[in-house]
Amino acid sequence: MTHSPVPVNIADKLSQFSDLWSQKKIADVNDYEVKLAKLEGEFVWHTHEDTDELFLVISGRLTLQLRDGDVVLGPGELFVVPRGVEHCPVADEETAILLLEPTGTLNTGDAGGPRSKTPETL
Repeated sequence: MTHSPVPVNIADKLSQFSDLWSQKKIADVNDYEVKLAKLEGEFVWHTHEDTDELFLVISGRLTLQLRDGDVVLGPGELFVVPRGVEHCPVADEETAILLLEPTGTLNTGDAGGPRSKTPETL
């Protein structure tokens, strides 16, 4: 069976949800998930011991608090948090991001807790 290629429209996918801090899977790349999320406020400090985590800001502004200083990202900017580096995402306004991380990576990393969520597929 042939599969006709269809591009993923990020703006269209972002329009399909409004909940905050809830990752939505939009594609798979090998053993990685490409996910979207909308953020506002402060998340939890956490670490991913086994993987790096790529954050790409689509709209808004994201501050990645790190123990040795903050990284502030605007639209079109990305930052990779290295494995084992404790971080806490903060968005002072509603911010849309794209994440790239291995399938099964927990959003709260080692912190766990009530904000842990499995990504939904859009």
